Amino acid sequence: MKERVSILDGNTFLVSDRRGNIEPSYDFPTGLFSFDTRFISTWILSLDGQLLHALSIDDSLSYKTRFFMVPGEPTHYLDADVSVIRSRSIGGSFDEELTLLNHSEQEKEFRLRLDIGSDFADLFEIKHQREKKGSTTPTVEENGLRLTYRRQGFHREAMISSTAPAEVDRDGMTFRIRIAAHGEWTTRLHVATVIYGARGEDIRATLPLGGHRSVAAIEAEQNALIERAPTLGCDCEPLAGAYRRSLTDLAALRYESITLGVRLVAAGLPWFMTLFGRDSIFTSLQILPFLPEMIQPTILMLAGLQGVRIDDFRDEEPGKILHELRYGETAGFQEQPHSPYYGAADTTALFVILLDEYERWTGDTKLVRQLEQETRAALAWLDTYGDLLGTGYVWYMTRNPESGLPNQCWKDSPDAISYSDGRLPPFPRATCELQGYAYDAKRRGARMARELWGDPAYADRLEREAAALKERFNRDFWIPEREYYALALDPQGRHVDALTSNIGHLLWSGIVDEARAPAVAAHLLGPRLFSGWGVRTLADDQGRYNPIGYHVGTVWPFDNSIIAWGLWKYGFRDEAGQICDAMLSASRYFNGRLPEAFAGYERGLTDYPVQYPTACSPQAWSAGTPLLLLRVMLGLEPQGEHLIIDPAVPPGMGRVELLDIPGRWGRVDALGRSRAPHDDENHRH
Repeated sequence: MKERVSILDGNTFLVSDRRGNIEPSYDFPTGLFSFDTRFISTWILSLDGQLLHALSIDDSLSYKTRFFMVPGEPTHYLDADVSVIRSRSIGGSFDEELTLLNHSEQEKEFRLRLDIGSDFADLFEIKHQREKKGSTTPTVEENGLRLTYRRQGFHREAMISSTAPAEVDRDGMTFRIRIAAHGEWTTRLHVATVIYGARGEDIRATLPLGGHRSVAAIEAEQNALIERAPTLGCDCEPLAGAYRRSLTDLAALRYESITLGVRLVAAGLPWFMTLFGRDSIFTSLQILPFLPEMIQPTILMLAGLQGVRIDDFRDEEPGKILHELRYGETAGFQEQPHSPYYGAADTTALFVILLDEYERWTGDTKLVRQLEQETRAALAWLDTYGDLLGTGYVWYMTRNPESGLPNQCWKDSPDAISYSDGRLPPFPRATCELQGYAYDAKRRGARMARELWGDPAYADRLEREAAALKERFNRDFWIPEREYYALALDPQGRHVDALTSNIGHLLWSGIVDEARAPAVAAHLLGPRLFSGWGVRTLADDQGRYNPIGYHVGTVWPFDNSIIAWGLWKYGFRDEAGQICDAMLSASRYFNGRLPEAFAGYERGLTDYPVQYPTACSPQAWSAGTPLLLLRVMLGLEPQGEHLIIDPAVPPGMGRVELLDIPGRWGRVDALGRSRAPHDDENHRH
């Protein structure tokens, strides 16, 4: 696999090879994308017929990159007498500055060629390698090239222009250049992307930022977000580096929603640059104590698009919270159900959990009252459409067998849910963590009903239902002879008995019986699940285990952050700290940016965490992971008008302090050290 270089601003992003070139590909989404459409699929620079090779790449910032290049093969460019600096930036549109330097003592002539093209592929067409159904027309203009795509009312354009004179043809631009001895030549290329609406206008033009931003504006916004976040002081460089990288990646992943015109966080580059119910909720939970102002738009967007009808194609049901929202061609022509798609069985309970957690941190009672009906509808879904078999559990089975997701929990790949011997269970399935989320949602719904909606009878009912669910769950899901909870129940109520990381989510939800929590913690930190770099998604002695299988043996940073939070909640401070230490140690090998997932190989086998080949990076809930781990290490927990600090700092981490934490109690500081968790100096209000 070639190494790739990316830049992004919200859901506009560009992925190239390490020469800065883009070649047509249906194997991986290389190119310039915005709102699920690839606007540039060919962008290849050559000098006098030779491709250029990068001596060095400056990609320290998410929104701009510089390539320092020379022509020829790597073994033949010693003492090159010409070089090229390729500087690019992104901000709704794409700009690239080309600077050609003549290092010789004579005047020279050069032919610089840029091959340009677009297939206007939808991300789903790339993912599933489908042919286009519309047509692309290139039009030569003065010093520019216009690429137009039409399919009935679907209309997209890319307009490429140059500040220097060029010979433009239907496949690109050629520059014939004469440069004096030790002189240089520069041109600036601009690619404007246009997403046409029904009235012939760019639909982003009405958004607050207008769809296009300067590098200075992006830099100012990212710096402002970082300055609003609490200041971290610590002795651990991996923690400090991961914290800052997380903040910059979260800032870079923010985009403007066409639907409501609010700022949301895209789930991950390159496949998931849009709103995802599950990812957006978990990311919000991770970053809430640090950047609470980023949360409300996500809550409002999810509430505004809550299911209101039965729609088999979209897996929509009344009260259900969406899984994924897309803007591209395949969604527009209903070739995919993502407009939006509701195929997730966990997002609805997680929505209730997020709303309650948001109010507990911020004191925003107005929003909880405003969304009372949406929250009641979500809670009702758990007991109606969510309980497919009438057993008191949340089950899933897609209404759309042609293009819907078979697995509708967070491990949603086809082979993710299995018996310990590797067999796949029939549908519907009731995975264990769904029941934990439902339990937590009912408890939190009860608090909001009693304290904010003035409905104690409803609160009492939800609390009774939660208690009954916990009792029933601990009876039906527990495997006594193995001392862990089943991954799921099959339609006959039998255990889907694989040992997985899902049991850590049960600790986070609080559904685990106190007497069984030590056994669960022991499994999570035991050699079958814990690789040394983190908790694997599937234990290494299970039938489908694969250390580089997407959900069947890899290590997911987001998953580990929730597990660490759950361990902390049950009082397993050392175990929680062990996961925090492993994750932060791993982050060093990814330049502070934890990827979507990495391989589950035993730490003793490798001196570094092995990359998963197609992991998204950056990804929102991986970017949120260091923030949640920091919360766990400091033991931050809102209690009414007070902030509780109960540290779980791993040994050797040293000083960890967080200054100016925002919340309903004002802005306060937190201090953690490698001491006993209830040391008076560390337990503050």
